[in-house]
Amino acid sequence: MNKHVPRKRKTIDPCPTCFLHRQRCICDSIPKHDLKTRVSLIIHAKELKRTTNTGRLALHALTNSEMYIRGKTTERLDLSSLLVPEYETYVLFPSEDAISLEEIQPLKPIQLIVTDGNWRQASKLNTRHPELSHLPRVKIGAANTAQYHLRKEHFSEGLSTLEAIALAIRIIEGAEVGDSLLALYHKKLKATLQGRGVQEHSLNESSCVGEGLQRT
Repeated sequence: MNKHVPRKRKTIDPCPTCFLHRQRCICDSIPKHDLKTRVSLIIHAKELKRTTNTGRLALHALTNSEMYIRGKTTERLDLSSLLVPEYETYVLFPSEDAISLEEIQPLKPIQLIVTDGNWRQASKLNTRHPELSHLPRVKIGAANTAQYHLRKEHFSEGLSTLEAIALAIRIIEGAEVGDSLLALYHKKLKATLQGRGVQEHSLNESSCVGEGLQRT
């Protein structure tokens, strides 16, 4: 049974990078990867205030990545600049028409556009940004059966942004890079849950990551 453990109180003066209490800061564990794959994170402005956000951790780990903030003003953010010829560009989102990431055969380096927000916000990328509506959608086949989550997941496809990026990078760039990003997510999850009062002995790998997200 999946568990979402609610926070007891808002984190006071969190680390500005990992958004954890400074006594549980994991910044020393953030890897640095300079990959051919480019990750472009489209983050909703409301996510910038959430200490459970993991997308920005991915940006700190992936030097060839960028962040674009939407929802700051009523003016629509134009993302046409992402359509560059150097990359084959895909949107990482498990829509009905999405194809498995393992099935693509790119001829150029890949750019992954990843939306960072709740499920409703992420699903509106097509309507809010018609300049990207023609891009193919890709998905990760594994269901999330982990016992614990940073937030409540309403769908089996629901993953944190860092988890989704890690699993995608594992497919594209290999196990070593993907697993290092998954390890970073596990540290974030464990430290967050400890801050919510979950006991250390309860937080083993099997309770934090489901079988579908383990080594494949």
